[in-house]
Amino acid sequence: MKKQSISAFIKELAIIFLVVMGIRFTFYGLSRIPSESMVPTANIGDFIAVANFPYGFSPLSIPYTPSSWATRWLAQEPERGDVIVVRVPQDQDRDYIKRLIGLPGDRIQMIEGVLHINGKKVLMEAGDEYSFYNQRGKKVKGRIYFETLPNGVRHKILKVNTDWSAGFADNTQEFVVPEDHYFLMGDNRDQSMDSRFSNIGTIHKENLIGRADLIWFSTNARSLFDLTNWISLDLLKERLMKRISP
Repeated sequence: MKKQSISAFIKELAIIFLVVMGIRFTFYGLSRIPSESMVPTANIGDFIAVANFPYGFSPLSIPYTPSSWATRWLAQEPERGDVIVVRVPQDQDRDYIKRLIGLPGDRIQMIEGVLHINGKKVLMEAGDEYSFYNQRGKKVKGRIYFETLPNGVRHKILKVNTDWSAGFADNTQEFVVPEDHYFLMGDNRDQSMDSRFSNIGTIHKENLIGRADLIWFSTNARSLFDLTNWISLDLLKERLMKRISP
């Protein structure tokens, strides 16, 4: 290969790399699900594509942006039912993924395991039994229910406790969502640390990172060195490129 051709080839690779990185940092981020709080929507080991642009751009959604740039550009309101990746002020070391349940001004309450929004019980329909492996590798059994939010978004939740009033957050006070804040919950209602708890609480709009759009890869591997479990054809067939948000 001639020297000129090598130089042109390197330039083309550099351009491709810059374009890919530009898309990666400007429009989409990548996250791996670390816990069971969003089962059955997102399982441990799922790699998700997070769209940075739906709620506007900020230092949280665009890596390496100076923190002094506190303004969120092209800001838009999220929709109820979106699965959102956020940063919790009390825990700056990791991202959280939850479903948006309550908008500013909403009244949110759990009564005997059933979600109530603005005093009205949310419609629920029973689904199939479901099992998964938690972070400790223990098999957990539950049942899927289909929950329909006031704006018509229908999504799955998981109930592990058969006694609907026995879960640690099946009965709560009525929460009023403050202005510019959102109430988030995990789809695994019995095993999620979310806005029902004071150490998380409602999330300010400035802490939104992006919308979880799809699962682009999934693995059963427990660590980087668990090579035998990295690829499962059945798992990929079930979850590869699976859409998350409505």
